[in-house]
Amino acid sequence: MNKVFLMGRLTKDPEVKYTQGENTMAIARYTIAVDRRFKKEDAQTADFIGCVAFGKTGEFAEKYFCKGTKIAITGRIQTGSFTNKEGQKVYTTDVVVEEQEFAETKTMKSSSADNNQANNDEVVSIPDEVPML
Repeated sequence: MNKVFLMGRLTKDPEVKYTQGENTMAIARYTIAVDRRFKKEDAQTADFIGCVAFGKTGEFAEKYFCKGTKIAITGRIQTGSFTNKEGQKVYTTDVVVEEQEFAETKTMKSSSADNNQANNDEVVSIPDEVPML
């Protein structure tokens, strides 16, 4: 079985391209930073995982995801390879996203400006018109 469950934050806005032809399809690529459970001193504390979402899932990522958004995804690992311009073989590993959703709640309106400022540093606000999957 090839099934992946990940939760992390987007490292930058998704990059989206559309296929050519009669039935165009969105292809969204993004990277999420996933914290490691156990941290060693002087070691990397997160893994940066490349993800690709197709069709409606890719369109959703383009419309609603941005750098810093905490998301949860399920999908499958897919490996591949290609030859670059220098003639070297490059191996790739991506997660093909099957499901994706927000992993944090919408920002609550605060009565205090100080509390609101503190919350903005920690929580990314999600637009009200976002459909929940």
